[in-house]
Amino acid sequence: MTKKNDPASYNRIGGDVKLATRTVEIPDSVDMVIVLGQYDNRLRFLKKRFPVSIDVSDKRIVVAGNDESAVEIVENIISQVIAAAKRGYALDWQEFEALVSLYSDSTKAAETPQSSPLVGRIRPKTKGQMEYIEAMKKYDVIFVIGPAGTGKTYLAVAMALEYLKSGLVQRIVLTRPAVEAGEKLGFLPGDLVEKVDPYLRPIYDAILDMISADKFYAYRQRGIVEIAPLAFMRGRTLNNCFIILDEAQNATHQQMKMFLTRIGFNSKAVITGDVTQVDIDRQQSGLIECEKILKGIDGVGFVYLSDADVVRHPVVRNIIRAYEEYERKKNGSDK
Repeated sequence: MTKKNDPASYNRIGGDVKLATRTVEIPDSVDMVIVLGQYDNRLRFLKKRFPVSIDVSDKRIVVAGNDESAVEIVENIISQVIAAAKRGYALDWQEFEALVSLYSDSTKAAETPQSSPLVGRIRPKTKGQMEYIEAMKKYDVIFVIGPAGTGKTYLAVAMALEYLKSGLVQRIVLTRPAVEAGEKLGFLPGDLVEKVDPYLRPIYDAILDMISADKFYAYRQRGIVEIAPLAFMRGRTLNNCFIILDEAQNATHQQMKMFLTRIGFNSKAVITGDVTQVDIDRQQSGLIECEKILKGIDGVGFVYLSDADVVRHPVVRNIIRAYEEYERKKNGSDK
């Protein structure tokens, strides 16, 4: 598909300056739009990121430039997009951006989002998400810390369902602290379960994205999937479970210790949180404290996601960066 050593691999321009070129051929089975993007926006994006020229003729793309490494990187990116398309997978824009970022961070990416393994039907879209999935496979207790939109809860739910389907666990337990984000919900009608239901809605949404509503409610009735506020975990031992503690930045020291000591035999626990969105006194956050207490403990892993791993609307990434910059300046001025 790629011609690397043809006679045109290096062309002289001027004196001793050499122009490196690489040619990538697009198979007839691959749609040109998938490779080039709508109105060639993918090619324009690559030309902005790397010092290369890109010419397209029929089903052939020629990448050229004075910087051989940049030419090779762009050739590899285009080849990865084509390889994914040949397998029937068309990268969306966010995945394409993530792929470019991987190659921008290092001369060669050992693994890229479209070549990474699926978790059920879910495919990680960034390097950080791939590291997160590998950590969930490797460790018994995993802390994942990152901003909104990075897939912390979503990927944990996907992995939990995959473990359940494979028979590695017998149950899934999903929990989160019932902490109000600046709103008072105590006046809502209903019993205790109905009152805490709004806090657990994000977990419902993630599950219903992956399995049918009928299957989900059948799992709940049979106790295979349990969703409960963190306070309900006290006094229990959770064996043969995949346990997810969501929004853990709002768990206190006592709650976090209580939760972590619930983990029984043949169980895995994933603790997710965003330390920039703490709705309790920051000094009381059990998640922030865990970084100091548990790092280096055998069987415990930490994964950190960033705005580069945001897979929501692209503006979310910009909003996160703007808030981080504002809070950095504000904290600096308060000192």
